[in-house]
Amino acid sequence: MKKVNIRHSIFRTLLLSMVVLFSFSQTSFAQEDSGAADAAAEESDSGAGDVEGDVAAGKDLFNSLCAACHKPYKKGIGPALHGVTEKRDREWLYEWIENSAAMIASGDPEAVAIYEEYNEVSMNAFPQLSNEEIDNILAYVEQPKAEPAQAAGDSAQANSGGSGGGGVSTNIILGILAFVLLLLTVILVLVNKTLNRFAEVNGVPVVVSEKRKPIWKAFVENQFLVLVSSIFLLLVGAFFVYGFFMQVGVDQGYAPVQPIHYSHRIHAGDNQIECKFCHSSARVSKHSGIPSLNVCMNCHKSISEVAPETATDDYSKEFYDGEIAKLYDAVGWDTETLSYTGEEKPVKWVRIHNLPDFAYFNHSQHVSVAGIACQECHGPVQEMEIMRQDAPLTMGWCINCHRDTKVKVQGNKYYDKIHEELSKKYGVETLTAAQMGALECGKCHY
Repeated sequence: MKKVNIRHSIFRTLLLSMVVLFSFSQTSFAQEDSGAADAAAEESDSGAGDVEGDVAAGKDLFNSLCAACHKPYKKGIGPALHGVTEKRDREWLYEWIENSAAMIASGDPEAVAIYEEYNEVSMNAFPQLSNEEIDNILAYVEQPKAEPAQAAGDSAQANSGGSGGGGVSTNIILGILAFVLLLLTVILVLVNKTLNRFAEVNGVPVVVSEKRKPIWKAFVENQFLVLVSSIFLLLVGAFFVYGFFMQVGVDQGYAPVQPIHYSHRIHAGDNQIECKFCHSSARVSKHSGIPSLNVCMNCHKSISEVAPETATDDYSKEFYDGEIAKLYDAVGWDTETLSYTGEEKPVKWVRIHNLPDFAYFNHSQHVSVAGIACQECHGPVQEMEIMRQDAPLTMGWCINCHRDTKVKVQGNKYYDKIHEELSKKYGVETLTAAQMGALECGKCHY
């Protein structure tokens, strides 16, 4: 009598169907997303307004001459400039930009009104600008305000559920495929039951494959494998335990979230602000210090929003502008009156670099005397969006630095005698910090 082997292929069939369905859905979504992005780009390109003058040249002139006091769409030290060509005559603007003080002195009513409205702050004269250059500046400030990039993405997402370009909706296609998959599953179950009944009626025995011994039982019965595995696990466990205890107190890579997001990438990188402009006490003190918010306001009185090109995939322009608003809230700065309200709020910064109390480190000794760049210990801060502890700051790391760092003795009379004696002692021309006693325990522990 012929035996029938039952091969359970339903699971394999379902799995294959699910893979096909998933692949098809991903392809459809990718096509829709690409189409939506192209549509948004076309809409953005078509939205540019027609203006007179060279916008690119006007932007350069505005950034170099006007941006310190004016913003295109917001009030600064002076008024917002967007829409100024509709409020003022072009010839009046030429005369005002070239010499506003003369217009105020002549008693021009509009000039005097602006002067009084903005706290009698005189505008700089720009007699060097030609009318064509002024037209370029006006063409730049009259450009329509760019919509946030997120708006296009939201619009595409909102339209993703419907059909586009006369095609079939993705939801309809997925619904049809799901129905076909369900129908196929029901058919396979019915066929399996029918074959089992047919075999039973015709006396065909159904062979059920014998269960194999579980792998864990086979492993337990093999004493050699148990012994080798136990030794291996003990060694691996000891390695990880040792590594864990060696990391106690080492916070390399620590990058906490601060109450106000501060991008070193923008300040130290894009704007090339020198580290010691904010951390000024690093030159003369043991500590580098946390900059006062007044230091921030030296620039941010006039900078209430970032440039659009500053934004990244992770951090939008709206995010950065919101963080500047947090700064204004902390110092009590009113953007309408451009004055302090007196309502200040403390900012609880989270410390990143923290040496133990028994270790002495002096910033001024390293920064001013040794002339070591901040990046030597803090890493490429000009590339960090979020500040982190780049170095391990362990004792071994410091000792290795002292062994490798050459002491700059040129032009320093304090080191003349020491260099002369120690260079003879060690037979070298240049000395390291270690050769000058930087490895003595009392230098860092006292």
